[in-house]
Amino acid sequence: MAKPINLPNGRSWKTQTAALAHFKDMLSRHSDNQIVESRSDHDDLVALLERYDAVIIDNPSKIGSGIEHFFRRRNIGEGYSTPGFWVHRTDGTDTDFSYIDAVKGQPKSNAQEFYDACRGAVAADLIAAKKRHFEAYGDGVGRVPCDLSDELISFSEAHLDHAYPTFGQLVVSFRAARGWQHGVPVGVLTPPADTQTTTSFLDPAVAEAFRQFHRGAATLRIISRARNLSMAAGQRRPKIKRPVHLDP
Repeated sequence: MAKPINLPNGRSWKTQTAALAHFKDMLSRHSDNQIVESRSDHDDLVALLERYDAVIIDNPSKIGSGIEHFFRRRNIGEGYSTPGFWVHRTDGTDTDFSYIDAVKGQPKSNAQEFYDACRGAVAADLIAAKKRHFEAYGDGVGRVPCDLSDELISFSEAHLDHAYPTFGQLVVSFRAARGWQHGVPVGVLTPPADTQTTTSFLDPAVAEAFRQFHRGAATLRIISRARNLSMAAGQRRPKIKRPVHLDP
């Protein structure tokens, strides 16, 4: 029976073959030394690299100090030259990684759980920020401009987008800052339990630490949920016309 491949950012494929094809196609769409500019591709690679670090625990962390961007580079050795993904870290260092090894491995289950706990820690902040933005800038019928197209959209039509860094990148950076690249220590996350639909932080101090980290690093904007998510995914570091503020 085929086993699905699930990444911490929520992307999934029904088979390993389908996941490998996705990243092979992504690699083929880039030239040597070209930076991965698409936000959707970037976010998938962030999640894939987190999966890699969770699986290949005997080697130094590929994420290291944090992720700045990804690019394609030739891997050259004795008698061979093949293209591969490389990551450029926030401390200026580069390293290669195998998307094939990352897809075929078995990541620690707490990668997605930690992501979900981070989402839960800032969920109220995000909802409140979106409501304040619509209250402050809405027209006579409560619509605000989409940051990408300038079309007027309602609250239900709007998506609060992490423009840059992506939410996945913020989660990975927070983990790196705490030295948790290879896994979250026991006692940080709530254990599985009946009626528990999502994972949260056991220690309120960790939840508050991520809230403050998120407040200081996130750049948010309102975009159309129906029309512009694909447009947003094509911008790795977009220009923001009307930022959404987390602080009141």
